[in-house]
Amino acid sequence: MENPQRRTDAMQKISFIPKLSQVFFNNDGHFRSRYQIQGRDGSNRLVLLCLGLLNFVLLIIAVVLGINCAKVREGSFHVSHPAVTQVLDELNYLRSNHSDVIEAEEAAKNAFERAVKNHAQLKEKIEQQKTINDNYQKQMEELQKEQTNLQSNMTALEGNCGRCLSGWALHNSSCYYFSNIEPSTVTKNWHDSRADCIRRGADLIVIDNEEEQRFVSGSIGDMRGTQDILRNSFWIGLTDTETEGTWVWINNVTEVERRYWMDGEPNNSHHHGEDCATAVYSPSNPWKTRNDINCNMYQRHWICEMTSS
Repeated sequence: MENPQRRTDAMQKISFIPKLSQVFFNNDGHFRSRYQIQGRDGSNRLVLLCLGLLNFVLLIIAVVLGINCAKVREGSFHVSHPAVTQVLDELNYLRSNHSDVIEAEEAAKNAFERAVKNHAQLKEKIEQQKTINDNYQKQMEELQKEQTNLQSNMTALEGNCGRCLSGWALHNSSCYYFSNIEPSTVTKNWHDSRADCIRRGADLIVIDNEEEQRFVSGSIGDMRGTQDILRNSFWIGLTDTETEGTWVWINNVTEVERRYWMDGEPNNSHHHGEDCATAVYSPSNPWKTRNDINCNMYQRHWICEMTSS
């Protein structure tokens, strides 16, 4: 069973009732107060008193430190606020510039894409233009050839203009029509050939000089369409119908030159009545160009002649 006296002593140790009194120091320098602390243990009361004083001092120190910190913080804020503002301004400026840079980069990218597209289109147009130029060049060359031909034809026409009909060749003062020019397949006998020349206002050719003989021989050589010189011959206005062996031109001029006949001609071969003369092309001798054949049995081209206007 617990001792009553011991419980009373314990309760006295942890309970006290202060009484307000004057504070003073005694003659030996010790702090004394008229507070009366009830309890038996005097050392405990002294510890509590010291702790109270220490708390009071710490409170004062905390208040002083708080005031000083507030002052320091306020001063630091006033000092650093402009720098912060400048940093923020620079940050905003950099953000704005960054946006501008992005926009500029996007614009440059779009411009580059447009330039590439334009380059491709320009290259395609250049290729098209090159093709067009090549076609123009070919057309120009063809036109130049045609111009040359036209000039050549104009020269020939200027020489014949007003003097010979179209399709007739001018030589000296006469115009000549070679029937094989249109159409070349049409042939006639001697009588029908002369009738065609008369219908054209002319008559079968009369060769009465060496120059005309050379012209006729050269013209036939240029126009020959077959290697058979006899089949490629042309009717001329020379016949011995009236008197066998006496060759007379249609202008009633008797032919006395023998050198223009082919070798062995005229021969009235096989007594077929070879009474009409043709002019042939002779590659060996341009003077020997005449041959006699039947006037009605053979179909040949013909040469018409009339005086130029």
